[in-house]
Amino acid sequence: MDTNGDNARILVVDDEGAIRYSVSKTLQRIGYEVDEAASGEEALEMMSKREYDVVLTDIRMPGLTGVELLKRIKETVPDAIVILMTGYASLGTAVESLRLGAHDYLIKPSSSQDIRQSVARGVERARNLKRRRALLDAIRSNVFELTRADVEAVGAILNEDEEPSLVGTAYESPPTEPVANNMTLGPLTIYPGRYQISVGDQPIDLTPTEFDLLLYLAAHRGRVVSCHELVREVRGYAVDEAEAREVIRPHVSNLRRKLKQTGHDADLIVNVRGIGYRLSDQG
Repeated sequence: MDTNGDNARILVVDDEGAIRYSVSKTLQRIGYEVDEAASGEEALEMMSKREYDVVLTDIRMPGLTGVELLKRIKETVPDAIVILMTGYASLGTAVESLRLGAHDYLIKPSSSQDIRQSVARGVERARNLKRRRALLDAIRSNVFELTRADVEAVGAILNEDEEPSLVGTAYESPPTEPVANNMTLGPLTIYPGRYQISVGDQPIDLTPTEFDLLLYLAAHRGRVVSCHELVREVRGYAVDEAEAREVIRPHVSNLRRKLKQTGHDADLIVNVRGIGYRLSDQG
């Protein structure tokens, strides 16, 4: 059994029982936990009660079609990974599906290998999105803790001047919601969900890997992160350190190049030779 399927939950949606059974068995054999829904309406009800890594749905179904189901899912769960299957392929439907955020578009009859590969890519994407959300939460937490530490340090100084009441209450508990979704990292502004950062008024578009790499280094600021760890946590698979360096180096180079194009001179990502990378104190 392929351990890559461990703990991944897949929802197969099709009004034809034989197809649901065949696709479900294909995925169960490699270790996925699979549920089935006979309609788009049933799929939405199941998703309201349970979280799925990937939804694999037929397009032509009575009632809610696969494209309509995709739209409904994306309205409530923007990060959801949805794969569409159809025996009646058309360019218009494919374009509309991808515009609405479909992860993949499969033509029936799809081979077991095609289905497994598409779902595996979807599961990897879902896990990367979960890591990104965790990184964003970690950065927000680190920013709050840093701010609170600074306030407490100022309070200690003010105590010497007998004015302790001026601070100490402002950060008794973290705010329930961030003031804004955007975050600052030194000269950078980070826009979660957009794969974009900016230096001043200049936006920089990043690839998902570049964005996740920057977030991971920001969440672990203050220490050197090995290339092996970066590949494991950002890309979702494990390789030895030598291979990991080859995987990470181009992404770091592209990040540095994009930053320099904005006139940002400070080298935000520092290469600690033989160990890995860390975020610059100037960042």
